[in-house]
Formats: sequence, structure tokens, C-alpha cells
Amino acid sequence: MKVLLRNPAREIDVDGPVEVSVLLRRLGLNRESHLVVEDGQLVPGDKMLGKSAIVEVRSVISGGSHREVSS
Repeated sequence: MKVLLRNPAREIDVDGPVEVSVLLRRLGLNRESHLVVEDGQLVPGDKMLGKSAIVEVRSVISGGSHREVSS
């Protein structure tokens, strides 16, 4: 399967089939701080990815908006 990673951008080949959570563990990535996308859809940690899958692994970025309140 093809795995597209960001920061730095790269593409790697991984033997499949493999479960999402196992894939992330193999890559040394934390499940809570990474999303896996297949065909434009987020996939859960227990989904089995096929040998021919193309997935993207994205880092989760959290934050909020800052809004000034005037009185």
C-alpha cells in the first residue's frame, strides 16, 4: 500500500493488509495525534487497509479562534 506522509512530505510503501492502528505503530506515530484518510474519508483505528490502499496520514492540529470582546 502507498502511505503519504506530511512534514516532511514523502511517500512510502508498506506491506498490507494492515489495521490502521498497527500501521501507525509501525510508523512510530501516535494514534491520538494523527488522522488516516483513505479515498477522502477518515478511517477508524480498527479498519483493515488493503494491499492496494492509498492512504494519507495527517497530523492533528488543534487550536481555537481568538476573539476580542469590546465593552
